[in-house]
Amino acid sequence: MRHKILIPTDFSKNANKALRYAIQLYKNDSCDFYLLNVFSATSNLMKSLMNMEPGSELYETAKRNSEDGLAKIQDMITMTVDPNPKHNFKTISVFNNTLEAIKDVVEKKDIEMVIMGTKGETYSRATAFGSTATYVMEKVRNCPVIVVPLNAKSIMPKEIVFPTSYKTHYKRRELIYLTEIAKKSDATVIVLHVSEADELSKEQKENKQLLEEILGETKHKTHFLSHNSVETAINIFVESRDSDMVAFINKKHAFFGSILTDPLVKSISFHSKVPILVMHDLRN
Repeated sequence: MRHKILIPTDFSKNANKALRYAIQLYKNDSCDFYLLNVFSATSNLMKSLMNMEPGSELYETAKRNSEDGLAKIQDMITMTVDPNPKHNFKTISVFNNTLEAIKDVVEKKDIEMVIMGTKGETYSRATAFGSTATYVMEKVRNCPVIVVPLNAKSIMPKEIVFPTSYKTHYKRRELIYLTEIAKKSDATVIVLHVSEADELSKEQKENKQLLEEILGETKHKTHFLSHNSVETAINIFVESRDSDMVAFINKKHAFFGSILTDPLVKSISFHSKVPILVMHDLRN
């Protein structure tokens, strides 16, 4: 089966980092990589929408710049990446809002994973992931997303931290991307439970057992941290162990329901150097 991976690009170092990460992550798999550039004439999208008609000078100039940029990326791949007969690269240049363009391509091309770069500046917690990456993690709910910071290590993950409250049960199909990445990278999944209470409830114990069944043949370990702040505990854990990836199920109404939106996003400090895999609660 060929994988279909979408890589949005604005031709920045951050986007190129995500592209290289994707190529490495799927180096042993047959893949179609879709390189997407979304263009507009000005930084003000509303002005662009009002002033840019196909055929107008503004529109045609922006489109040409977009297509030229995508062609340069393909040249860069040819010159700097070892040829891989399993990999096929396709380019998409489109005038749209970035989030809507990504949603549209995910739907029309049956994309199974979005991999994108992010600013990840530690000095700007309010825009920790960059607003575009944050919106994509939150709003593209029918496809998992990997966000790769510019400072991330260029190695494949060997330890993936998966925080959980055990307060909700998971479905195997929700976690399939986590288990597949762990297996292809020969990584260990660290199930991290953060709580002030020492004892799990009966329901939490049942959910814990179900999660262990789902992880099954995937290498995994369980860790417990007693802390009153989930975000602080995850930060400490990830940074102290130099973990390689953090994976979340982005549930709308539960434990990590708003981890990616303000104000919690300001509390995440590992974002500057650790890729994040965001999967989605399929019941929403």
